[in-house]
Amino acid sequence: MRELASKEVYRLEECLNALAEHHNEVSRNFKGAYPKKPVEKTLASFEKDIESGRSRIEVIEEDGRILGFCKIDLEGSEGKVDYLIVLKETRGKGYGKMLLDRAMEIFREKGISMIEVRVVDGNDAIGFYEKQGFRINSHILRTDI
Repeated sequence: MRELASKEVYRLEECLNALAEHHNEVSRNFKGAYPKKPVEKTLASFEKDIESGRSRIEVIEEDGRILGFCKIDLEGSEGKVDYLIVLKETRGKGYGKMLLDRAMEIFREKGISMIEVRVVDGNDAIGFYEKQGFRINSHILRTDI
């Protein structure tokens, strides 16, 4: 596991595409509508966030391929697990827990004690986060008009 440099964010495209496919399969509310913005724009925002010091991205890779990553946002006394993705074919090996453990270690190092993670309704990752001590705090309801 290592920290990703801002100029390497393009290497996350496979993971982001896999996330979109997963959300479009499991989401109760936006099947076929994820993501709302092109992957290229997401990657550009990742690069900007890393360069500004607002975010860090930790990756797990094997033979030059990124198998999963965790993007965390560091904002004052609060932190956010913005993305945590492990490719489907590599799940069950503990990579998600390794990435989350590293994120929590970074939060502790920065003195951040309030951590937020948002999970798409219908995503089985909710159970993963609950096993790690996260609890549902609120439900956010949205509509397009």
